[in-house]
Amino acid sequence: MKKFDLLNSEVVYRGRAITIRRDLLRTPSGAETRFDIIEHHGSVILIPLDEEGRLHFVRQYRHAAASDLLELPAGTLEEGEIPADCARRELREETGMNASEITELGSFYLAPGYSTERMHVYLARGLYSDPLEADADEFIETEKIPLTQALEMTRAGEIPDAKTLAALFLLAGRV
Repeated sequence: MKKFDLLNSEVVYRGRAITIRRDLLRTPSGAETRFDIIEHHGSVILIPLDEEGRLHFVRQYRHAAASDLLELPAGTLEEGEIPADCARRELREETGMNASEITELGSFYLAPGYSTERMHVYLARGLYSDPLEADADEFIETEKIPLTQALEMTRAGEIPDAKTLAALFLLAGRV
């Protein structure tokens, strides 16, 4: 498949976590079209699994969804940060736990139609208490849910967060 040709690119917004650029492209048929792209440094999502077979979830208010959502812990990479380092930091900030073992299970694009964000999925085992102070804008409650119950909740539609669903899919058959 032929790629589109980039004719022009301009930044239209620069924010704390994202930059929005507008690209002018020539399609394989010769037509011109515009795409608004969200540039993002990338992110991590963690699957903290304790010795009792429970996953450590976080529940937090998500303004865009106007709801409290149950999710696996996740966070944004700082510019130039190694994903595994971000994973450890976010685990400590969001759950108060660290892990003796962190294993990358894979990665995926969150919304490739309009965003460059790639999420790296890590399984965290050997959990132990090692808290870091949470970000000032995060108000998080943790919930420990047995893996089998969490999978049932996904099938029942009780966990509508796409990154959590994708991470649990990558976990399937590995534990």
